[in-house]
Amino acid sequence: MKAQLTFMKSFASVILAFLAVMAFGQNGNTNLSNGYIFEGEPFIKVNPYNPQHIAVAWMGYDFPFKLAINTRVSFDGGNTWEATNEIPHENNIFSSADPSMDFDDLGNVFLTYCEFVHPPITSDSGGVFIRKSLDGGISWQSSIKVMDLHGDPGKKAIDRPWISIDRSGGTNNGNIYVTTMNMDGVENPPFNPYLHISVDGGNSWMPWKHLDIPGWSAGQWITHPMATPTVSGNGVFHAVYPSWVYVQNPNPQYIHVSSTDGGSTLQHHSVFNDLSPVADTLSKKGYLIRSNPTNNSHLVFFYLAKDFGDVDVFIRESFNEGLSWTNPIRINDDPIGNDRMQDLIWADFDNDGDLVVTWRDRRNAPDSTFTTSSEIWGAVKWKDSTLFSPNFLISDSLVPYDTVLGASSGNDFMSSQFVDDKLYSVWGSNQNDYLNIWFQKINLENGITSINPVIHEITNNISIFPNPASNKICIEGDKIDRVQLLDARGNIIADKLAGKNPLEINISMIPDGVYFIKVFVKEKLLIHKIIKE
Repeated sequence: MKAQLTFMKSFASVILAFLAVMAFGQNGNTNLSNGYIFEGEPFIKVNPYNPQHIAVAWMGYDFPFKLAINTRVSFDGGNTWEATNEIPHENNIFSSADPSMDFDDLGNVFLTYCEFVHPPITSDSGGVFIRKSLDGGISWQSSIKVMDLHGDPGKKAIDRPWISIDRSGGTNNGNIYVTTMNMDGVENPPFNPYLHISVDGGNSWMPWKHLDIPGWSAGQWITHPMATPTVSGNGVFHAVYPSWVYVQNPNPQYIHVSSTDGGSTLQHHSVFNDLSPVADTLSKKGYLIRSNPTNNSHLVFFYLAKDFGDVDVFIRESFNEGLSWTNPIRINDDPIGNDRMQDLIWADFDNDGDLVVTWRDRRNAPDSTFTTSSEIWGAVKWKDSTLFSPNFLISDSLVPYDTVLGASSGNDFMSSQFVDDKLYSVWGSNQNDYLNIWFQKINLENGITSINPVIHEITNNISIFPNPASNKICIEGDKIDRVQLLDARGNIIADKLAGKNPLEINISMIPDGVYFIKVFVKEKLLIHKIIKE
């Protein structure tokens, strides 16, 4: 939502972008929005009962100085798309932001978003709204207000609505949960994460409640304690929000909250103390909880931290529904401490328990700042593996930094879904010199062999031969520290420290197929694909 304020203040910069005459080019990624001014904050959802049905929503430009929610749908897996649909405003002075979507167990799609005017007026200043589509997102029913801007007086609790729907088939099947937080301009802390619940398909909403309670408060120092929600396969509601209250914990922490009775009662546990927070004010420091559809006890939490000096993507897991959490694992496999920032994370479980995470990556950028060029990368952990795959590229261009897209707490965003071993991703990018929404679909069914996982910056002369090979692989080059052989699912088959040159790995006993060689050289990590035949 703060993105809108920055956008309006930066309107002159946007007009300059509009006046630039540039050719469009997809280069493998699909431009869904094709606008000339601004699009940002995209959200994607794939129908869990029909993976050919994809819905995307984003924040687009609405002349002269407003923003509106646009939606677009595909019924053939993203090959073709229906026309863009602009969601009408509740009031002609309002702007819209922060779309999110989910499907119910009948295949209906729901869209939540916020509408407001800044500064607020006394009578009607907006709120969080929800719309339902019975035709897959081609058209939308009339809006229903989830919460008014003044619903919690003085708190403006309508920012960043996230929707999650119970499709468990259990007692609370069909429950719609929406979480929100305080928007800018709240003068009277403490600040709170909020929970809104509908038990009748979004037609009416129970009185809002705070997700934080005494002893588990978000506090007065974190002004935007966003809650990230999910609903597990047995209908348990889960969310995570940040907290910093000294009498509760001297350190900032993430708190897990759950409910087994449709939100009537809440249980709280600490996830971990955040001892290496990301201080950069521009970094998109979102975090995400997800539940494994094949294991109700298994939760994952993705976040950013500086455990190794620069900003990396980390995961922690719980195998007892959030009672305890594992130590962190670093996901991005660029060299540790290489002074390159990652952010903009998203993640999703496949229907059979495979897990994918995506993020904005700067390993190939020329410098260490946020305001530098970037790409979209990902990694997958298959259900029968303990490790994530080598990182792979999702976007097809190294994109320069854009002030309007990135110089606020919103605007730039990405979202991903993982269904039937296929990754569907959307993100905002100015790769064609316009701020558009881009889509990519990648089939990960056979590991990561269908895309290029090789880092662009390949220095050092590294030779890997023969390739294809039957009995052994030789790795030759300067300043090699270590070599690992991995299968297509990221499992380490061989791990050798540097010794003789060339270094040899025996592959005679492994099955034929595609494998990857990780070569650790001074200040670099190189990844090469090899064929065993």
